[in-house]
Amino acid sequence: MDTPVPPRGTGPGPRRRDRHGRGMRGPIAPPQVPLAASRAEVFTDLVQDSLDRLERRWPQLADIDFLVLEVPGPGESAGRWNDEAVPLGDTFPAQDGRRARVVVYRRPVEIRTKGRDERAALVHDIVVEQVADLLGLTPETVDPRYGED
Repeated sequence: MDTPVPPRGTGPGPRRRDRHGRGMRGPIAPPQVPLAASRAEVFTDLVQDSLDRLERRWPQLADIDFLVLEVPGPGESAGRWNDEAVPLGDTFPAQDGRRARVVVYRRPVEIRTKGRDERAALVHDIVVEQVADLLGLTPETVDPRYGED
């Protein structure tokens, strides 16, 4: 004689185990482990590392906002760059009470690089170039090791 199977979801409380009896899945790694950092967070850390490296020599960089955006917006730098080339970074001088800004675009940089070391070197070069543009200096003046990485 066949025994009837009770319908699912009629139990007394929430399900505590998966169907194989091993328990619910948890996170792969705790949040403080680098494995749990998103690509965007890792990229932001690269920009911050580059900024920390430059601030030792240029303390006035504390008065500039550094931002990471996914991609350039359609009207963000309209007319400032060629339609065929996607910029890797941009500068916005201080005006109308707003602080000067340096922006690094994450997705175009990621597309152009293969590994973390190559990405870190390109991010640093972009930050140096944008700071030089904002301060009216050459990149070699901002960082004597510019282009050596």
